[in-house]
Amino acid sequence: MTSFFSGLLSHGTATRRASAATVLAVCGLVSLTACGKVIQIGDSSPSSTSAPAPATSSAAPTTAAPAQGGAGNSALQVLDSTAKDAGLNGTGGTVVGTAVQETPPKWVQLSAVTSPDLAAPHLININQAALYRFDGDSAGSGESNCNDACATKWPPVIIKDGGNVYLAGVNPKDVEAIHRADGKVQVTVGGWPVYRFSGDSGAGDLNGQGVDGKWFAVGPTGQKAVR
Repeated sequence: MTSFFSGLLSHGTATRRASAATVLAVCGLVSLTACGKVIQIGDSSPSSTSAPAPATSSAAPTTAAPAQGGAGNSALQVLDSTAKDAGLNGTGGTVVGTAVQETPPKWVQLSAVTSPDLAAPHLININQAALYRFDGDSAGSGESNCNDACATKWPPVIIKDGGNVYLAGVNPKDVEAIHRADGKVQVTVGGWPVYRFSGDSGAGDLNGQGVDGKWFAVGPTGQKAVR
């Protein structure tokens, strides 16, 4: 997979925050016009056409994906481009470090990187925080098994209903979303719900790797990213 890598993210001074190579994804690699799809979250029947793209997005949506679990009927626009390509600055509302994500972000970004601490491609968010998957979940089940105290220690990657998911090094077909037990929308990759770790305080930290033998950095297709 290293042939897909291009560019570097600089994480600062310490080894844990050393450089990471950003992976750029398939159809938006050359053109600034991104590919995109609308994800329907809920129990509605699959549709042959997609919902319109949000007004803030320049991407043309493709076929709507079938729902993954939960209730209701919301749409996310998954874009094969970065937030920067879309002219966005800031974080979309994604919190930094150990801060509690009280309000769902308007948009999130998933980027595949490598780092000195983990050579296997793994995902980070817009704040360069490592993202994880939980062996207690089941891919494609449409639900998260990390709630209450677990979700405080391992905050789910949530997003506002109808928000945009921007990607670098992640195929849009692998990105979906579910409704959690508390009603919030959580991003999934390869069917696996995605989380942060409250024990990571800075960019490049991977303190959640291997915790309890069940938590691992998540790769760009939802796989475990291990050494």
